Amino acid sequence: MTGRAEDGPVTVSAPFKRGNETRLTYDLKMAAWEWLYREAGCRVIGLEVKLEGPGGRIVDLAAVGPQNTFYIVEVKSSRSDFSRDDHTAGDLSALRGREGVVTGRTDLAKETLSQALEYAKLQSPDAWREVPAFRQALADYRRVAGKEDAYRNRVSSFSTKFHDPRFMGIADFHYLISPKGVVTRGSLPPQWGLLDETSAVSLPAPRKETRKNTGIVANFLRAIARSNTTSMMRSQGMSFLRGEAASRSGI
Repeated sequence: MTGRAEDGPVTVSAPFKRGNETRLTYDLKMAAWEWLYREAGCRVIGLEVKLEGPGGRIVDLAAVGPQNTFYIVEVKSSRSDFSRDDHTAGDLSALRGREGVVTGRTDLAKETLSQALEYAKLQSPDAWREVPAFRQALADYRRVAGKEDAYRNRVSSFSTKFHDPRFMGIADFHYLISPKGVVTRGSLPPQWGLLDETSAVSLPAPRKETRKNTGIVANFLRAIARSNTTSMMRSQGMSFLRGEAASRSGI
């Protein structure tokens, strides 16, 4: 992000940029922040907010507007980034349904390896590890076992966030922000709105009936305050561990 002074372009710093995020992602977050403040009238906004409760998870931006209206904005800088969260419960069920096929292949490879081991020890008791049949069976088993590990990791990290009723029930408005063309109106999940990189509304989000009481509002505000404290400390290079700063300074 750049500004322009009389003597030429001026680079704007990114004090709240996390080390693992791209400049595009950061700029999209700032564009969403600007929209939340200027257009939605939010005066309480947080980055990387960890929300509590059954539908709670970390969201890119959470905000509170007039009449305690809750907003959530998720940043998607690429189509692959968007696709990672754009799964339904049916997609997850179909993925889990493949477990029998995946484990069956591993079991077969394991049995083949066991048979190859017996054969190798009969053929060459002193050098059975070098028998080609055993080496091939071992390589096959490791390959198949690796695929099973990858499958289980995918199941454990498979996200249905955009279609999860619990997640959709924790805010009045849910928005995605992305560069133009990354998320289209046709691919936008139900009950979500869409912002572009200029902070313009491509498609407004429908308002949902969200249950609120004093405790829920307090928890939402507390989560934002906690995230902002963390962001401020990280931007200033402050320590998160008690006594660490003193030990670094030799006190």
